[in-house]
Amino acid sequence: MPLQIRLDEQLHQQRMTLTELSERVGITLANLSILKTGKAKAIRFSTLEAICRVLQCQPGDLIVFEDDEEEGAV
Repeated sequence: MPLQIRLDEQLHQQRMTLTELSERVGITLANLSILKTGKAKAIRFSTLEAICRVLQCQPGDLIVFEDDEEEGAV
């Protein structure tokens, strides 16, 4: 999947656990875990905004587009 979720990196930079983020954002630990592992199919803008606010980051710090097909194209 070309969209990569970088939640672990942001949590590490802020020295925060997923459980703490869950409590501060008001999202279940299970839903954050699904997002963190890249298994989520969608994310609400309000959820993304809340995560960015707590982690003091930008959406682009959490979601990165990496197109593997371009690397092999000539």
